[in-house]
Amino acid sequence: MSDRLPTVVIVDDHALFRAGVRAELEGLVDVRAEAETVEAAVAATLAEKPDVVLLDVHMPGGGGIEVIRQVGRRQPGQRFLALSVSDAPEDVIAVIRAGSRGYVTKSISGPELADAIDRVRGGDAVFSPRLAGFALDAFQGEIAEADVDPELDQLTMREREVLRLIARGYLYKEVALQLGISPKTVEAHVSAVLRKLQLSNRHELSRWAVERRLVE
Repeated sequence: MSDRLPTVVIVDDHALFRAGVRAELEGLVDVRAEAETVEAAVAATLAEKPDVVLLDVHMPGGGGIEVIRQVGRRQPGQRFLALSVSDAPEDVIAVIRAGSRGYVTKSISGPELADAIDRVRGGDAVFSPRLAGFALDAFQGEIAEADVDPELDQLTMREREVLRLIARGYLYKEVALQLGISPKTVEAHVSAVLRKLQLSNRHELSRWAVERRLVE
């Protein structure tokens, strides 16, 4: 790897978490910018052209996948490393399909994260240990198409977030508060999910989510 510190843009919609990551990476990477929205992340990445974008998966406005898509159209070759609290196979598969070079969970230590960033800069694919199998199996065709779940695959990251919360019994207002969006937007997402999954109501939606073990 290069002796130069990797340049990084940190993307996460929680300021406290960004500050914590920045502190953990102090002296290990060169943080060029931070962003808390999809639009700000795209702008910062295009402006700074960092070696690696450290990217949260779940954010308002389409999440990390939307950042990858927008940047990819204008800055092909940009490297991304997903950093998320989620270790759900569908999240890992979706963000890797979008173009991320790796996926690690937020339980990772600062030095481990810096090493992952450096490896992604060098062209490696990096995953937290238990997540590597999800990506490898999916892309090598060892997970049957049904296991990847084409129905779930058609939902956006935001629709999946709404689906999980609704299936857990949250009211629209509570979902809105959790995700930082309006209740009307939640209602629109639920309608879209019901339409895509060909379900009639939230009770069917909850049963669908439980059957796929998306909620306990």
